[in-house]
Amino acid sequence: MNFTAKKVTTIGMLCAMAMAVNLLISFPMVPAVAFLKYDPKDIVIAIGGFIFGPMSAFVMSLICSLLEILFRGGTILDVLMNVIATSTFACTAAFFYKKNHTRKGAITGLVLGVLLLTGSMILWNYIITPIYFSMPRQEVVKLLLPGILPFNLLKGGLNACATFVLYKGVVKALRKANLVENSDHETKISAGLFLVALFILASIIGIILAMQQVI
Repeated sequence: MNFTAKKVTTIGMLCAMAMAVNLLISFPMVPAVAFLKYDPKDIVIAIGGFIFGPMSAFVMSLICSLLEILFRGGTILDVLMNVIATSTFACTAAFFYKKNHTRKGAITGLVLGVLLLTGSMILWNYIITPIYFSMPRQEVVKLLLPGILPFNLLKGGLNACATFVLYKGVVKALRKANLVENSDHETKISAGLFLVALFILASIIGIILAMQQVI
């Protein structure tokens, strides 16, 4: 991975943005697993991965996970779970987009990122949560389907749609600031796909609000 001064500056700026939204926005989504909280930092990291590739997304996820325990507190297990969750989503999406720099590549990467995030978090919560909370593994098993699975599906879906909707705007702003090079392979997003992503995003937010009994 070739790090230039401009790339380091942009990645640092994106990490700062990711941490800002992480500290400002954090809330539980699924009542059955209220200890799991959503924050939007993965959106910024996925956008960074789309711009610079999967290894940069991994570096960003590691930096943000380490910074998070400094600001919020936590243990090495928090870092491990954060890195696995963020990397599974963002690195998968960035890998497929890098291989196929088109709308199809972006959508494929984001969808696979959501699916792999959901599957990997079922596995890793099964392994780590009993250790973290000193609770019997059988109790964690009871939370997998009603809590951990829907939490990660909703989280992944929200992040995927937001990444798709926000990516072009963020890239344009970074190009105007001369922090990102112009690309010969511009990915155009049709108005129809943009509206579909907004509809799915709004639907997921509606489901979360309903589960929290806000609406």
